[in-house]
Amino acid sequence: MANRLHVATRKGLFTFDRGAKGWEQMGEPAFLAEPAPAFLKDPRDGTEYVLLNHGHFGCKMHRSDDNGATWTEIAVPAYPASDAPDAPALDFVWTMVAGGADKPGELWAGTLPGGLFKSTDRGDSWMLVEDLWNKPQREKWFGGGYDHPGIHSIVIDPRDTSRMSLGVSCGGVWISEDGGNTWEQGGYGFNAEFLPPEQAGDPTSQDPHLIAACEADVNRIWCQHHCGMYVSDDFGQNFRELTDVKPSNFGFAVAAHPIDRDTAWFAPAIKDQYRVPVDAKFVITKTTDGGKTFRALDKGLPQGLSYDLVYRHGLTVDETGERLAVGTTTGNLWVSEDGGESWDEVSTYLPPIAQVAFS
Repeated sequence: MANRLHVATRKGLFTFDRGAKGWEQMGEPAFLAEPAPAFLKDPRDGTEYVLLNHGHFGCKMHRSDDNGATWTEIAVPAYPASDAPDAPALDFVWTMVAGGADKPGELWAGTLPGGLFKSTDRGDSWMLVEDLWNKPQREKWFGGGYDHPGIHSIVIDPRDTSRMSLGVSCGGVWISEDGGNTWEQGGYGFNAEFLPPEQAGDPTSQDPHLIAACEADVNRIWCQHHCGMYVSDDFGQNFRELTDVKPSNFGFAVAAHPIDRDTAWFAPAIKDQYRVPVDAKFVITKTTDGGKTFRALDKGLPQGLSYDLVYRHGLTVDETGERLAVGTTTGNLWVSEDGGESWDEVSTYLPPIAQVAFS
């Protein structure tokens, strides 16, 4: 099991280790008081990457080769220079993932305003993926909670690392079979209730909040959509809606079991206008039968006067499928050791949490 937990927050990067007394914070947070919306621990070589969003002063990216003891500033993805008044510029990096085990040094970054970037040198330089950026369908992309569309989910097939699937808010799901050189539209079967009825099924203007794949069977992809919960059996080409869902089918986060393709966890809220738990009771929902049925797991979680929301990357599961972590917008952090059946409180004093990650 993973015994270290990284927590990226609005005021720095925190680290917790599991010891004899349970989960304990390890020293001072890195980049204290600086917004850290994205973090990556590269499973291939242990390198750590963190993205800092300084707002008016722009984004910075840092890399550590010694488990966070020291950090080196590296390049950030940059859009081509232009004098045009509406030229795209980096808002921030929403997600970073490592390339395949057969491609050392390869990294991928999903950004706002909707660009996918690739690095082959551990982030020392980045290249915009031109084929996706130049798709004519991108004219129909738009922002959800942000002013611009953004790429927040990147799935790479560990068996064939040339296969990739992306989630874009709001631009649907996109699939590559050649290592990101070319891209085709996926995400058929979604229903965007915020669009006119005749456009609701258009795959190009969908808002998948997050997609997550079962590592042992990556064709099984789970999706928390703005308008419901979905599952795919063909790497994101087609999705079917999950209907027997309580207490709510709205939310942002989803975690896929790494071994059991039929198991996944979601973090529900009331709905778009009320992004708080149903009845002020914080729960994690779980399916073990491929989405046919769900259970609301609440043991150890607050069951009254809770207004926690879980961001897209605020729910994660380790490589065993037994240890989970969830962090919320109100700075609460819990860990489960039994697949979400019960939860232990780790912290109630953190800044708003953007991402949790085991290593």
